[in-house]
Amino acid sequence: MGERLKGRVAIVTGSGRGIGRAHALALAAEGAKVVVNDVGAERNGAGSSRAPADQVVSEINSKGGEAIANHDSVADFEAALRIIQTAIDHYGRLDILVNNAGIFWHFLIHEMSEEAWDRVIGVHLKGSFNMCRHAAPIMMKQRYGRIINTTSSQWRNPEGRANYGAAKGGIVSLTWDLAFELRDYGITVNAVAPLADTHRGNEPQSTHGDTLKRAGLGRKKPIDEQGDERAGPEFVSPIVVYLATEQAAHINGLVFRAGSGKIGLYSHPTEEATIYRDWRKDGPWPMEELEKILPATLLSGHTRAPFIP
Repeated sequence: MGERLKGRVAIVTGSGRGIGRAHALALAAEGAKVVVNDVGAERNGAGSSRAPADQVVSEINSKGGEAIANHDSVADFEAALRIIQTAIDHYGRLDILVNNAGIFWHFLIHEMSEEAWDRVIGVHLKGSFNMCRHAAPIMMKQRYGRIINTTSSQWRNPEGRANYGAAKGGIVSLTWDLAFELRDYGITVNAVAPLADTHRGNEPQSTHGDTLKRAGLGRKKPIDEQGDERAGPEFVSPIVVYLATEQAAHINGLVFRAGSGKIGLYSHPTEEATIYRDWRKDGPWPMEELEKILPATLLSGHTRAPFIP
């Protein structure tokens, strides 16, 4: 076992399967004591089982590591506090928080129920908030902490998953804000968008690809990510471990793309072009001027938003 995280205590939410499991194993392999959190739900968030989290704990302990299971839901504010308290009660501190818990319940917007929206937002975005809200005071008091949130390429690459994309976009904004708020306490906050094979069963209707085809919509992924073959979740975890180390103390507010041999870094959205009017002297833009100026300036060459295939 390595010692890069020796003496550190980590929580990994949604770590009973898939990417979260890989993170928990990787952190433990570098000496961290790990709280393995997972409700054991189905892909769409229904049901529960203690087995996934318990199995990962057994695997870590069998390899000489130290871990304990927690089965609370990150989507519940008070339950999230119990997850944090598990680390404090058993290990006395909390150094690393990996917000990975997530569900997948995809519908096109005109077919999406309120429940599907609320459940996905509740686990991904509110769940990340709940965990950060309860972890931050502890890390601030320690004047040390590493928070690693899980976003998705879908925050900037639409694929007909409005609830999921909105949640992941919110997590990016949450990451940037907390990196700013907590920077003077020795706490870093970064995010990772995984690229991995995470198949966990069928979606509640047909597959999402079939749904898009039925609606006459096509999907276009970035050139270097096209194709169906992806490596396993363990290829995402190295960047998470790195961000959790003391060597990454200067890395804050960044969003990475990682998996299948790739590590990328997203840029922060910026204004790419601007037109200006002296508002004090001339007032609001008249529609006549906008109709004349916009096509030749800001909208020149843009027949549609640049990120839509």
